[in-house]
Amino acid sequence: MGTLDFNIAHMLAGALMLASMTMLYQKRLFALINIYALQAVILALSVAWQAVLQHAAQLYITALIAFLFKALVIPYALHRIIVRLRIHREIETVIGTGPAMLAGMALTGLAMAVMLRATANVDLLAREDLAFALAVLLLGLMMMVTRRNAVSQIVGFLSLENGLILAAAGTQGMPFVVEISIAFSILVAFVVIGVFLFRIRERFDTVDLRALDAFRGERRLAEAFPATTACNEGDEMP
Repeated sequence: MGTLDFNIAHMLAGALMLASMTMLYQKRLFALINIYALQAVILALSVAWQAVLQHAAQLYITALIAFLFKALVIPYALHRIIVRLRIHREIETVIGTGPAMLAGMALTGLAMAVMLRATANVDLLAREDLAFALAVLLLGLMMMVTRRNAVSQIVGFLSLENGLILAAAGTQGMPFVVEISIAFSILVAFVVIGVFLFRIRERFDTVDLRALDAFRGERRLAEAFPATTACNEGDEMP
């Protein structure tokens, strides 16, 4: 493998990680979904380039699946869900943008240090891809933890899964059956997520997870003090 081949692979994997970092400071859902779609396009290009380097035809199928479903179908469906459910389009976060970016940079540095040390005897290109993949995985997990909106948490989960695909493609490819199972698992998970969001919206008139926490707290209070709750409901009756 020449220097140019390595540099292109390195650039694509780094761009994937950079897209994950960009997601951390997005304040609007549509912008977040658009960045995710861009990340999926970069993932498809990265996997296709791995197919060229490894002479692995099955990776072309993986790249096509990633482009069709993760870059086109899923972002379009998320846009439709947001419009259909009239979801509040501002993203509410647990921590501020500055601390989130600092934490993201720290996780990226940790991923690089751990993975490059743990894979000292592995091929250089595989080491780089695994390090970037771990960084993408950790950043996706962080986005799931630091977001209150269910849709943004879904995007974090999908971004995390992009890191897993990058790691698998960088380690001499995946069997065809794994590629097909990944595609179907994504579709099934997305259908379940869509039904889940519709049910949350129907029940609580919001997809903010704090509404679920408040409802759960009220139920626990009612179970702990049934007599008091019954009296309060009786007082409210005319």
